[in-house]
Amino acid sequence: MQKRKLGRSNLEVSAIGLGCMGMSFGYGPPADKKEMISLIRKAVERGVTFFDTAEVYGPFINEELVGEALAPFRDRVVIATKYGFAPDPAGGPGWSALNSRPEHIKEVAEGSLKRLKTDFIDLLYQHRVDPNVPIEDVAGAVKELIQQGKVRHFGLSEPGVQTIRRAHRVQPITAVQSEYSLWWRRPEQEVLPALEELGIGFVPYSPLGKGFLTGKITENTKFESTDFRNIVPRFTPEARKANQALVDLLTKVAERKKATPAQIALAWLLAQKPWIVPIPGTTKLHRLEENLGAATFELTPDDLRDINSASSQMKLEGARYPDRLEQLTGR
Repeated sequence: MQKRKLGRSNLEVSAIGLGCMGMSFGYGPPADKKEMISLIRKAVERGVTFFDTAEVYGPFINEELVGEALAPFRDRVVIATKYGFAPDPAGGPGWSALNSRPEHIKEVAEGSLKRLKTDFIDLLYQHRVDPNVPIEDVAGAVKELIQQGKVRHFGLSEPGVQTIRRAHRVQPITAVQSEYSLWWRRPEQEVLPALEELGIGFVPYSPLGKGFLTGKITENTKFESTDFRNIVPRFTPEARKANQALVDLLTKVAERKKATPAQIALAWLLAQKPWIVPIPGTTKLHRLEENLGAATFELTPDDLRDINSASSQMKLEGARYPDRLEQLTGR
């Protein structure tokens, strides 16, 4: 597996990471824990060194899974986790309760260290920007954790550009994580240019459009009742039907390159900048291997031109989040 550095930091990771959220949260009932531990360990065997989780996934159980799975390989891997929500005491996902007060960040970090079975967190992200806490205070709290050796790198998830700049002045940011794919290209407008200027790496989550860009989801696909995609406007049957044109484009390129649509979608991301590291998630070994295979495909300038030209003429239907969740991004 090829390696990449996140921006101008010294944090080197596999060119494709593994997003672990879906193993226990967001896409229906949690998968079998033993099977997921095995899958994570097989990812390590195949050269993956970058694993993504968060306190709120579950909450808590995803960090515990990742910690147990990676304990035997701790010196070979980079673990990223996130704080910033106050998990619902009743056990719900707690998506709407933000809390990035410095004392809370420090409490969460201690809990994450225990669950991850580690002495330090490689990369600690603020999960969503909390408008009630100055970002300078957030960055200062993480800076203290870095000085104490409990955290090594600071990150932000779904921030706006001004927030990135203000935080970076207090504690240099190693990586920003936001949604980015051929299906969602808004980061190209402001975020990516700012990251390039500041020397910050970019970690796209949902690089396969929450599974849509794999070509395995149609307008007739039915999701589990607890699957997050049931509330996503872009996943209504009508939107899926309208957006199929993008999958058809990827399929056409994939046939020419002897690849799959998912591999082309990931290869397109890797071709955008050398400091971009996507983190597709999966619960299946054959999908993991398919995703990792994307790193071996090189899209030519002509391929990229064809993809960009054709996709730019498509009108994609549906918002990527319901309003209440979209409001938590880009601050």
